[in-house]
Amino acid sequence: MTTGYLWHALYGWNDTGSGSLTPADPAAGLQPVAFHIAHSDNKRRINELVEVSGLIDELEVIRPRYATAEEILRVHTAEHHDRIVAESALPKGGDAGDGISPFGRGGYEIAALAAGGAIAMVDAVVQGRVDNGYALVHPCGHHAVAETGMGFCVFNNVAIAAKHAKEALGVERIAIVDWDVHHGNGTQSIFWEDPSVLTVSLHQDRYFPQDQGFTTERGGGAGLGTNLNVPLPPGTGDAGYLRAMEDVVVPALRAFRPDLVIVGSGFDPSILDPMSHTMVSAAGFGKLTEMIKAVAAETSGGRLVMVQEGGYSIHYLAICGAITIARLAGVEPIDDPYWFLIENLHGREELTPAQVEVIEAARKEVDTIPGRST
Repeated sequence: MTTGYLWHALYGWNDTGSGSLTPADPAAGLQPVAFHIAHSDNKRRINELVEVSGLIDELEVIRPRYATAEEILRVHTAEHHDRIVAESALPKGGDAGDGISPFGRGGYEIAALAAGGAIAMVDAVVQGRVDNGYALVHPCGHHAVAETGMGFCVFNNVAIAAKHAKEALGVERIAIVDWDVHHGNGTQSIFWEDPSVLTVSLHQDRYFPQDQGFTTERGGGAGLGTNLNVPLPPGTGDAGYLRAMEDVVVPALRAFRPDLVIVGSGFDPSILDPMSHTMVSAAGFGKLTEMIKAVAAETSGGRLVMVQEGGYSIHYLAICGAITIARLAGVEPIDDPYWFLIENLHGREELTPAQVEVIEAARKEVDTIPGRST
């Protein structure tokens, strides 16, 4: 088995400036801070650990490329694309669209390289050059809707790659599984009426965006039944995420039977992430990866692409990434050096009633997923 791996130094040059979630504002009591919470060092550290640990020697390096305007416009409006191009040429850059997602001068090119990196990995997997792959791209993308970016996302990398797989490579059915701690609202909206793309989001309930991501959101029009949300309560931990994968995601993929599985791989559900409260361990992400890899082998011939989404712990993100990529490649991962801190905190083995209720509600919706016609 061969696992592709993709990174480019420019991903580490994405400039989010200073500030926490919003620009400094003394009148509002917001002090300046050295780094924006979505600073690219978080993702760069994953790549450095992949190299320093020797994991890179077990992987097939795939080179990213820039997504073309035409490829981006399969998903996004011309107005959004052209605004990003124009603001990227300004001396201090611009914002993806919501006022909290800054990018520096040249940010359009880096965002196009992130979308193109996801495309390049889809090409490598679908064309059989590798069996599966991990695209460590930045900035992330799953919040970006057709007409604007938001939530630190400029372009929707996963959606652009999925559209490429369908329109350029002839892939008929695609499943997108998003386990970033925030709801994959952009991906949901882009494929809302598309019956050929199943979108599944595991996320913290009512976190971001606060008014979306409920189990009642099932898609619309011809796509009714092909959107599935699992809004998990804070404190869910490994046991709850693994149960959601076992009871909801795996049966959903078996019902839909895609030709390609794409994972929006956010590590912000981790126990040490400052932007979440779901308490997943690095080992938990590794187990999730093994489960999605197994069901992809069963349903899509093993064609599995993982694309980096969020993650904000300068300490733990690289550990989560390295262990996940190792599990994808089928090699023994590094030990978690933070385990001594979290082994008694990362989630109960027995689920709470609230967790069971959410997972059971989502499980019932699996029965309405339209399967492949024969």
